[in-house]
Amino acid sequence: MNDLINEILKLKKEKNAVILAHNYQIAEIQDIADFVGDSLGLSQQAAKTNADIIVFCGVHFMAETASIISPHKKVLIPDLNAGCSLASTVNAQELKKWKEEHPDYIVVSYVNTTAEVKAESDYCVTSSNAVKVINSIPVNKKILFLPDKFLGMYVSTVTGREMEIWNGACHVHEKIGDINFDNAKKSHPEAEFLIHPECGCSSSCMVKSQLYFDCKNIHIFSTEGMINFVRNSNAKEFVIATEVGILHRLKKVKPEANFYPLSENAICEYMKMITLEKLYNTLLYEQYEVKVPEEIAVKARLPIERMLSIA
Repeated sequence: MNDLINEILKLKKEKNAVILAHNYQIAEIQDIADFVGDSLGLSQQAAKTNADIIVFCGVHFMAETASIISPHKKVLIPDLNAGCSLASTVNAQELKKWKEEHPDYIVVSYVNTTAEVKAESDYCVTSSNAVKVINSIPVNKKILFLPDKFLGMYVSTVTGREMEIWNGACHVHEKIGDINFDNAKKSHPEAEFLIHPECGCSSSCMVKSQLYFDCKNIHIFSTEGMINFVRNSNAKEFVIATEVGILHRLKKVKPEANFYPLSENAICEYMKMITLEKLYNTLLYEQYEVKVPEEIAVKARLPIERMLSIA
């Protein structure tokens, strides 16, 4: 293991590469990465890096975003099969049809979408800045929000904006909405509950129409928001409602605290596809480049740049 890590670090230096890893990656990948973060943070890092090669340890749409932002960099992903169930819930043709049915609407796409969908959008958002982006759009403008229905409902509730929302969901976060919160609350009565807005349960708690329990000590955050909350909290127990990969980073931020996944089965098989061996081979052979065609990249760059400027 140590030999493999040393070889990766050696190759990274030789090739002037940077390794970006999402919070849901396996522990070994997080530990060797130059930057670990959420979609917004990774996008920002991709935009400002001076590296010649960006190795994206995440899923395919994230590597596409890096390619769009940094068209003159070589963007590699260690496994081309690392997709996203949420991104696959809408394609460009479906979005075009939706736009035709709703003329004069502003299209706001979650960053968890393909480059082709971004190219048909006016704004991109991440879970950490969606509220800020929606608030920046004039109130007289009607909005199409896609593809995550739970994030859409959450943002609509927080901002008070009525939006047409696409019926998509992340297969991992959608399942968390089925968890019995009463049992979790009884097991950890003193814990702070941190919930990702992609979870169905976040909407229930926020809207307060289908409460599972009193919403005290419940906080809705992006993954990076969870990191920051834990870092500044005096609590010693946290129940986390998102993909379990984030627990590794949370434990590093506050090793004296106890962290419990709301669901131990909240595992994204796509995020877990990337291993140290695949990372090594990607660097060694500079294989699995993700390059967005220029005609699509030009269109997709505008909504991403709008997102980054507001963030």
